[in-house]
Amino acid sequence: MQRLRYSRYFKTFVILLDLILVAAVFCFYYFQNFEIKYDSETLEQNLLSILLLCFFWLLLSGRTKLYHIPRNLTYTIFLERILIHVFFFFIGVVLLGKVSNNNFLKTERFYLAGILLLVVIPIKSFIYFLLKYMRSIGINHRNVMFIGENASTDILKEIIKQRKDYGYRLYDYPAKDYDLQKIIKFWKDNGIHTIFLPSENRLDQSFENHLFRQAELNKVKISLVPNIIQNDFFEYEFNYIETVPVLSPAKFPLDFFTNAVIKRIFDVLFSLIILVGICSWLFPIIMILIKLDDAKGAIFFVQKRYGFHNEVFNCIKFRTMKCNGNSSDRTTEVNDERITRIGKFLRRSSLDEMPQFINVLRGEMSVVGPRPHMLLVDDFYKPKISRYSLRSMVKPGITGLAQVSGLRGDEGDMRIGMKKRILADTFYVKNWSFSMDIVIILKTLFLIIVGDKNAR
Repeated sequence: MQRLRYSRYFKTFVILLDLILVAAVFCFYYFQNFEIKYDSETLEQNLLSILLLCFFWLLLSGRTKLYHIPRNLTYTIFLERILIHVFFFFIGVVLLGKVSNNNFLKTERFYLAGILLLVVIPIKSFIYFLLKYMRSIGINHRNVMFIGENASTDILKEIIKQRKDYGYRLYDYPAKDYDLQKIIKFWKDNGIHTIFLPSENRLDQSFENHLFRQAELNKVKISLVPNIIQNDFFEYEFNYIETVPVLSPAKFPLDFFTNAVIKRIFDVLFSLIILVGICSWLFPIIMILIKLDDAKGAIFFVQKRYGFHNEVFNCIKFRTMKCNGNSSDRTTEVNDERITRIGKFLRRSSLDEMPQFINVLRGEMSVVGPRPHMLLVDDFYKPKISRYSLRSMVKPGITGLAQVSGLRGDEGDMRIGMKKRILADTFYVKNWSFSMDIVIILKTLFLIIVGDKNAR
């Protein structure tokens, strides 16, 4: 097994840093705004308040998973956890100030919680990206190998090779004819930490049993990779009846009425704000630019797309191409000659999608969700990727998890690219939360400002 030197201390260091940060913010703001008193009663109240805040911070982290930072954790999910944690900590500080005898907490609880929010997010984001950078240059890495192959292991291999920041160092076993003694020697020679193994029976059952036994003896971890492209993995969830594990039909977050109502209310309010506050003056400017660039065509481009439960709707966009007769049966290509000059700018900045807020108000789309594909793209991929239809369990979105993760474009790579995009969409469907929508919107705004290199 790979020898791990410093990983066990990292979480302890981060927890202590956070507790020091909470105490430091309390003390700094207190010293700035209150007269310092050294009597025993005041010191006792302040010390008790700091201890209660630190204890509540630790207690809350167990529910928000703030210190559970797996290698594959995206910044979207990490930021979501920070926001949830700080939000509930904010409520805790407010309630503590309400019932506390500490005059400082009673009068300054809102300011204290607000300052913590402003301080914690950038510091924890810095730690997250520092850890990612360290892993990308080979520090804090894990030695891994694959035994057996399926469609999902191919995708996972590609991800590990591309994402150096995950901190995986991939070792390819040289032989396809698996010999257990040679594999054990390979583990020891290369310090293997984890083996990725297909969950279905791709290996001889007797060999697999011995492999698991030797992995346990040699302290090598085995991670099973389900073939999520071909089986019903996403349609079930793991539950217990007393101590017996059972797989039950999955109920996705947006299947619950309250979640669906919250999402719809947000969609309507957010769309109204955008349409009235921004589109009311931006649309006329874009319309004029489109007509100046190419006066022959219409301003808007309306195309049929599959929506919620595969219902077809008219998706509205600003026209970014010259008038042509094959817009419905030909996807966009790199350096596509059909795209106009203003169209290139609109696509790169995603401003061509702005009219879809009208689709949101009409209930055909959501602000966040899987992007709607052309009908021919959906019809092509549905029979080839069985989990493809799961994305239609929610309304399509103007932006989505796949898009802010750099997975854009309709054509994709059937072997890798499109499957990764579908995995991102299905992850969103299965793990939706309101805070995730907020984080995706914030990342979309960031990409609009700095430019998305994958947009075309």
